Amino acid sequence: MPQEGFKTAFAQHASAERAALFAATQRPIAVACIQEKVPRPAWKVKPSWYLLAEEDRMINPTTQRFMAERMAARIRAEKVDHTPLATAPELVVEMILDAVANLTA
Repeated sequence: MPQEGFKTAFAQHASAERAALFAATQRPIAVACIQEKVPRPAWKVKPSWYLLAEEDRMINPTTQRFMAERMAARIRAEKVDHTPLATAPELVVEMILDAVANLTA
């Protein structure tokens, strides 16, 4: 993705410094990553959680909701961008802790 558009298209909630780092270190996706056949998706047999990024400009939130509902995931919708691990890590941690609590209960 062109560096000048990266922050607005990919990580609009990231700091300028972090967005510049993301843009400088991005790599194109390997075609094999999206062509690999999965024998049985884990979400078909394991509980799933999904952080729906309402302000994601890379994967439409409607598409995300479809995927999450198909997985029968516990959905948490938040106003985050495509990079919540970097821009909203506290929400990601909360979701992981929620999963752990529900799986050990």
